[in-house]
Order: sequence, then C-alpha cells, then structure tokens
Amino acid sequence: MRGPFWIDQRDTNCIFPPVELALDEPNGLLAAGGDLTPRRIISAYRQGVFPWYSAENPILWWSPNPRAVLLPAKLQVSRSLRKSIRKNPFRITIDHCFEEVLRQCAAPRAYTDSTWLTPEMQAAYVQLHKEGVAHSFEAWQGDMLVGGLYGLALGRVFFGESMFSRVTDASKIAFVHAVKQLEAWGFALIDCQVASEHLRSFGAIDVPRRNFIECILQLIDQPDHPAPWQFDEGLDPLKTTDTDE
Repeated sequence: MRGPFWIDQRDTNCIFPPVELALDEPNGLLAAGGDLTPRRIISAYRQGVFPWYSAENPILWWSPNPRAVLLPAKLQVSRSLRKSIRKNPFRITIDHCFEEVLRQCAAPRAYTDSTWLTPEMQAAYVQLHKEGVAHSFEAWQGDMLVGGLYGLALGRVFFGESMFSRVTDASKIAFVHAVKQLEAWGFALIDCQVASEHLRSFGAIDVPRRNFIECILQLIDQPDHPAPWQFDEGLDPLKTTDTDE
C-alpha cells in the first residue's frame, strides 16, 4: 500500500510510515495530518521527511526521490559571484532576525501570490529557533535586511528550507557564507530537498532517497554545534571553493 497515509494528531509517537511508500506522483507525498509541534517536525526531519503545504490543504509530509543535496566541500561559485563577494557588498550575520527572515521568505513572489509558509508554519519554526534547532543567515546593506535563508541543524546535517533576496546576489552571497561556515563547523551535508537550476549552479546534486536516508542516519546523531551561532573570525567564503565557469 502506498501513501498518502493519515497521521492522527493524537499520535504522540511521531513515527512516520517508511519513506519508500511515498507516492511517485506527486513525487514524495507520504502523509497528511498530524501537527507542527517541534517534536513531530524534528522527528520528521530525522526520518527524511519534511512538511510542505498551502493554507487550503491539511499538513502534508514529503520525502521526494531523488533528494537534492549539497556537500559543503563541493560548493561551486561562479566567477561573477566570486567577483561580487570580493567587493564585500553585504554584512552577513547569523540568527540576528530569524522571524523577519521567515516573513520575507513567506512574502509573495513575482510568479505567485501563494505561500507554503503559512502563519502556523512560521510559528512552528520560530519555536524551533527558540529551541536552538532552526537558524537564519542574513545579508544587510546598512541597517536594511536585503537577503537571507533559514533551515534546521540536526547533528552534522543542515536542512535548508527557504531563501529570499531583495537586492541582486544578496541571498546567493549569504548562502555561500553559510555553506562555508557550516563546513568549518564540520557539517557534512546540506539538504536542498528538491533540485532547481539555482541550486545546481552551487553544486547541488540528486541522490537516491535511500542513499540520503543512510547518510543522515550516520550524521544526525553526531554532536550538534554548540551555541552561540556566529561566524568564525576571519572566515574566507572563497577559500578552497570550486569555481564554476
């Protein structure tokens, strides 16, 4: 029997069905229902599952196959972006305004008025941030937030969720800084969920879902990076970074 399976909100075990039972179309739909408590969300990520739904739907849980990932050591940065980074156009910070990054990621895009970051989803990730699980990387021009991204850190895996940009290259430069800092802290894998041309340009690749699950099982119980999250002094975001022509 294939999904989607119904998750009873009263079920406190937070165990999801095996991911290989997820649908092929739409790719990765595994379950519906449940709730957005930190315990359930963390359990989902540990099992290779993540929530993604719009306001008119129940909570939907996904585990696509293949899975898009980025190995921090394999980050690729184009020549043009390297030139932009060397100009140091933005001040990059960590966890300075997590809730505002969420709001900006939830804002309408040019191609759609809808958002999967419903108020309930935002509240859930804010709580995860307060618990030291969710983190944001921000790009600033003066006192203006112009780009950023956020995700969850479990063990040595960073589960990237969303990014936004209000100025050319702002989110890209924040992303490069984030990847290099995560690499310096010993993170071995960044989950990108589903590949896009934008992510592929940074070196993201598709891996079979079973390989992804095997990988996170090895990494997710390794020691978390301790608080506070802040950039290492002297971090060079271009050091030993591959150049994509």
